[in-house]
Amino acid sequence: MVHGAIKSPATYADLLEVPDHLVAEILDGELHASPRPALPHARAASVLGVAIGGPFDRGAGGPGGWWILFEPELHLGPDVLVPDLAGWRRERLPVIPSEPFLSLAPDWVAEIVSPSTETIDRVKKLAIYARERVGHVWLINPLAQTLEVYELERDRWVLAATHGGSDAVRADPFGAVELDLASLWSGTSAAQPAV
Repeated sequence: MVHGAIKSPATYADLLEVPDHLVAEILDGELHASPRPALPHARAASVLGVAIGGPFDRGAGGPGGWWILFEPELHLGPDVLVPDLAGWRRERLPVIPSEPFLSLAPDWVAEIVSPSTETIDRVKKLAIYARERVGHVWLINPLAQTLEVYELERDRWVLAATHGGSDAVRADPFGAVELDLASLWSGTSAAQPAV
């Protein structure tokens, strides 16, 4: 199984050579490639995208004002990242550009952590998001059934809240709408108690 750093220093041309069935990123000059996420990971990302995107992106019965994108390619300084979900306030990004990537840091990012990517998400990516002044990061672990909500304060991450299991939560920056965490892992083996 391929994961972790595979080349340093890496260029964007190196990233383009990574097969499509892998997620490729350049973090701190190193090319990282990870397999596509397991299905509980994909389920959590999909459900979260609908739960947040409905009221905030499309304004369906909610406050609107955001663009929510699934796995956007971000070019942030020398780094190329692919978060599971990212959101931009429309006042900062009035129109989604036609390029295949964005260079404007998002206002919110959600990373669905898995055993093979957790260290990268928590160490390398959180540092880059802080450097680029992303205001909020959510780390979601479908196997542990947890949501960690981080807020950027003075260039460092502060854990604002931790939620788990079947909690119904209101988490910044989307506190205007209640999120049912159980829906993120329902129907998957991650939702079943360990035997």
